[in-house]
Amino acid sequence: MARVNLPYGIDNFEKVRESDCYYIDKTGFIKELLSETFDVNLITRPRRFGKTLTMSMLAEFFDIGKDSRKLFEGLEIAKDTEFCSEWMNQWPVLFLTLKDVDGDSFEDAYGMLEQTVSKLCIEHDYLADSKEIVQADKETFLRLEFKKGSRTDVRSALDTLLRMMKAHYGKKVILLVDEYDVPLAKASDNGYYKEMLNIIKMFLGMVWKSNPNLKFAVVTGCLRIAEESIFTGANNFISNSISNKKYQDCFGFSEAEVTTLLDAAELQDSLPEMKKWYDGYLFGCKEIYCPWDVINHVRALMTDGTAKPGNYWIDTSHNNIILRFIDHPQINVNDKFEILLAGGVIQESVREDLTYDIAHSTEDNLWSILYLTGYLTQVPPEKLPEGMHPKDGKVALRIPNEEVKSVFGSTVKKWFEEKIAAQNRTALFEAWWDGDAEKLTQEITDILFDTISYFDYKEDYYHAMVTGMFLGAGYAVKSNSEAGTGRADVIIKEQRRRRALVIEVKWSGKKENGNSLEKECMDALQQIEKEQYKKNLELEGYKTVLCYGAAFRGKTCLIKLAECYNETDPV
Repeated sequence: MARVNLPYGIDNFEKVRESDCYYIDKTGFIKELLSETFDVNLITRPRRFGKTLTMSMLAEFFDIGKDSRKLFEGLEIAKDTEFCSEWMNQWPVLFLTLKDVDGDSFEDAYGMLEQTVSKLCIEHDYLADSKEIVQADKETFLRLEFKKGSRTDVRSALDTLLRMMKAHYGKKVILLVDEYDVPLAKASDNGYYKEMLNIIKMFLGMVWKSNPNLKFAVVTGCLRIAEESIFTGANNFISNSISNKKYQDCFGFSEAEVTTLLDAAELQDSLPEMKKWYDGYLFGCKEIYCPWDVINHVRALMTDGTAKPGNYWIDTSHNNIILRFIDHPQINVNDKFEILLAGGVIQESVREDLTYDIAHSTEDNLWSILYLTGYLTQVPPEKLPEGMHPKDGKVALRIPNEEVKSVFGSTVKKWFEEKIAAQNRTALFEAWWDGDAEKLTQEITDILFDTISYFDYKEDYYHAMVTGMFLGAGYAVKSNSEAGTGRADVIIKEQRRRRALVIEVKWSGKKENGNSLEKECMDALQQIEKEQYKKNLELEGYKTVLCYGAAFRGKTCLIKLAECYNETDPV
């Protein structure tokens, strides 16, 4: 195995190049970007697909205040010397990211916006001393720099900075705005969307309304906020989403690029597993790997050659979007989620211009959000399942890979646990303690029909479901704990009344395998007796121990009680 210096967590192009990090050359994007004329070019991609690094690369290439020739040596763009002489370090650049504009309240988020503007002013503090700039703009600039500007100052901050830079350099300014929609996404999550929209609409919107100081603007984000709310007035506005072939391989890694990286790290055998877990996103008509995941997993493999693929989306994306989806009171998507989790395809209406405040208002909008943020991907017509045909106005969708499938699965599990915890479980608990196996069979079957299955209904799903029934209800719950000579699936203790439950869970699998719920239940009860699961509980002083076999197949179950508890101390 070879050591590769990976740009782990680095989204600054200058740092990547000066640190001699492994870099997959995306500089061809610069010429592709300028192959058409525009005032504003909005590029939307899911998070963690290299948008910030690419924007940083653009800033280094265009910025008139820098000499970037060394950074681009050996890269594709440097081969076109005529193009580089016209564009490299020839234009003033204003580059900002809004990914840090976040907060639990509008006041907190607005404070972060002030901080972002202040840092931008500090970066361009030469403007305060420029002889080409009028005094009024200098005074506004200083207020913004010291975070003493009015709301009007902050709303018009970018317009002011563009005007000052144009005056100072005598050239129009290139504006780069990274993660433009993060403030609105956070505001929607925390209940201050309208207040933040009023700020961002002016903060960004007035910059591209026939602005004589703007050369062009490149804007990145996850969603294309409806034009009437943000991009009104942009005379030559271009939008490039994951559906477009334009820039289809400029964000994320192609399989050829992943293969080259694995060759460099001498990890060629890891490609099939890498593909299964991190490939599958369709941008335009090209399948793309998530670069964040690839880099993380290659890093893990270089540390431990036996490392298994991990879920790197857990802490990096808004995974609660799935929870909001399945918990929506007016929308029932259980059946469709089960199709997706089983590896199937659904066909739904998708719209690419949304506003965050209505994103969760209809089922169509919710499918659109999951598609645009990378939780689902498009299936081309030639790869539709047998018997499924394209439908007008519908997009065929599937879960892209194992990593996202695991996000769905863990979210469904969390949803189920929270749903069970919120229910009145008194009757269910009484049935367990009363030994009423018939009632338990009916109650648990009803619960199964009202939930979402995942990971093909394997035994661990049912095990987690049974365990979740007792969580947060005041019982001591042990899963796969030592009991007798083996490990019982679930042990429930109620110390105050010195009683306990032993539950052995079985999955009968597919019908054609010959196993029946009855047989699996009896096997579970025999295992309880053979392994003496109740032994330790009796030694601990529990007077009543009820032992259950629980067998499951799909959304049906059978519960049986073993006649092995001490009846001298009634329940």
